[in-house]
Amino acid sequence: MPAAERFDNLDLDLVRTFVTIAEAQNFTRAGERLGRTQSAVSLQLRRLEERLGATLFLRDPRRVVLTAEGEALLPQARRLLRLNDEIIAGLRGDELQGEVRLGAPEDFATLYLPEILGAFARAHPHVALTVTCDLTLRLLDGLRDGAFDLVLVKREPLGPDMGVRVWREPLVWVAADRGVLDQAAQVPLVLAPSPCVYRKRAIAALESRNVGWRAAYTSPSLAGQHAALRAGLGATVLPRDMTPPDLEILPEEAGLPPLADAEIALLRSRSAVPPAAEALADHILSALDRRLAHRPPATG
Repeated sequence: MPAAERFDNLDLDLVRTFVTIAEAQNFTRAGERLGRTQSAVSLQLRRLEERLGATLFLRDPRRVVLTAEGEALLPQARRLLRLNDEIIAGLRGDELQGEVRLGAPEDFATLYLPEILGAFARAHPHVALTVTCDLTLRLLDGLRDGAFDLVLVKREPLGPDMGVRVWREPLVWVAADRGVLDQAAQVPLVLAPSPCVYRKRAIAALESRNVGWRAAYTSPSLAGQHAALRAGLGATVLPRDMTPPDLEILPEEAGLPPLADAEIALLRSRSAVPPAAEALADHILSALDRRLAHRPPATG
């Protein structure tokens, strides 16, 4: 009689605990979301690390940070859980219903969200999506006041913990061409009104190098800012992948200071988040994980 085939399977409860810790960046908060004690969460993580033979987190008294092995596992773990949940929901005949209120920055929503939200809407036709585009600080105010179930916001990479990071890319200086800086005593800036993370970042970078600047054009509309850039009214700061192809990413020789990366984070309401909103959060995280995995490295 042939020997029984041996399978080495992952425990999905352990995988779910790992993903929750990665998103909460804290064992206590992860335990609250999972309905488990901090010690139980720690035990489950240790069991998963023993099963995989890898350390998934670096720990300090305030937070936990993914190791390189944890970073590699996270998108795969999310896909595994999403497939598990889809199979169970399909067999049970569960159908998500209700409304999900999502807030997002206009530039990120315009470039990345339509395809992602379209796929979610087709998969869950009985869920009504309401999407609002606004500045990050206004989105945070709306989340605090109960106007949103989920928000995507811009945050500082090295700033205070705020949500689950879903996107990161370089910020660059952009203009119609380098000529907008020639003969200018001060750097003319095309900006969104305050409060805006990229406005703050541009001004802080210039002032840190004692470079003079002036607000040449201010518009709350992304289309208005792009029109002003195309007209040669000034330069601005944009994420590299969000730069329109007809505008120029200014090289280092232009003399403008370097910029730290941009980050987008996903935040959930402090109130009870409906199942449809949790499903959308998982869908956004998984979709952006896949996009990041297939994004070519930046050049230049």
